[in-house]
Amino acid sequence: MRVLITTIPFASVSSRPLDILRDAGIEPVVNPLGRKPTESELCDMIRGFDLLIAGTEPITDRVMAAEPGLRIISRVGIGLDNVDLAAARQRGIAVTYTPDAPAPAVAELTIGLMLSLLRSVHTTNTGLRTTGWRRVMGRRLGLVTVGVIGAGRVGRRVMTLLSAFGSSVLANDLEPARDIPNVSWVGKDELYERADVISVHVPLTPDTRNLIAAPQLSRMKSDAMLVNTARGGIINERDLAAALRAGRLAGVALDVFDDEPYSGELLGIDRCLLTCHMGSMSVDCRARMELEAAENVLRCLKGHASAQLVPESEYLLHGTRTP
Repeated sequence: MRVLITTIPFASVSSRPLDILRDAGIEPVVNPLGRKPTESELCDMIRGFDLLIAGTEPITDRVMAAEPGLRIISRVGIGLDNVDLAAARQRGIAVTYTPDAPAPAVAELTIGLMLSLLRSVHTTNTGLRTTGWRRVMGRRLGLVTVGVIGAGRVGRRVMTLLSAFGSSVLANDLEPARDIPNVSWVGKDELYERADVISVHVPLTPDTRNLIAAPQLSRMKSDAMLVNTARGGIINERDLAAALRAGRLAGVALDVFDDEPYSGELLGIDRCLLTCHMGSMSVDCRARMELEAAENVLRCLKGHASAQLVPESEYLLHGTRTP
């Protein structure tokens, strides 16, 4: 039995995920491209493999059709927008993920991006190297109002971290988590209008694509700041660029983009702090994600209930219902 590992990097922190696969008699083959494959490339790569350990590359029905013997898709991470869950279900392919492992690292990066925006760390770093010494007056995180959209694994952690700074927190979710202290639950429009910093923590689904576009951006304060460490596509990048060029928003930090690697017009706007989808890229979280993904393959093959199978709620969220 062979497993294709397409996520990059893999086993650079620890060889244990590869070791446990080999110990179970499974031959691991790591993506030879050294980058995220396209759909066509993945169609070619997947042939002859029973198992797939994947990242954010497009795992479409076409990809699954290229290898009818594919039995398991094990996602390294939590996002499922790149997996055609309906096609997987129709073909009888089990899908697993590692929902808890990346949350601490993503939450901490989110806070780091907020701090950098508020204190102009990114623009001052560039300015010192190009135009010279110029000190910039900023704001403290503990004295601004932060709006958090989405109270899942990452959103909840972000709110907890914000409480340590003393920030005033507004939150919005389809199912408000009333057990989180010192949080005011409000509608999205009120959040857009009142928040100084807005942070997005929802999955990318048909309902959340373009969740923040021109109408929502127009409701925000002219000096508001926007952070997205969730998924590209939730914020309309074209509308965001237009708003920034029109002088709206004091700063934006994006770790995720609709098309990655990113090469769009936001690169030319210095108020944008852009990172390379690295929210989960801390040593501990990456190691845990990869190990859990490998363990999910083994548990799934053995029929263990402990395998982190994607729950029915995720299929419904992504528009797939039980036949």
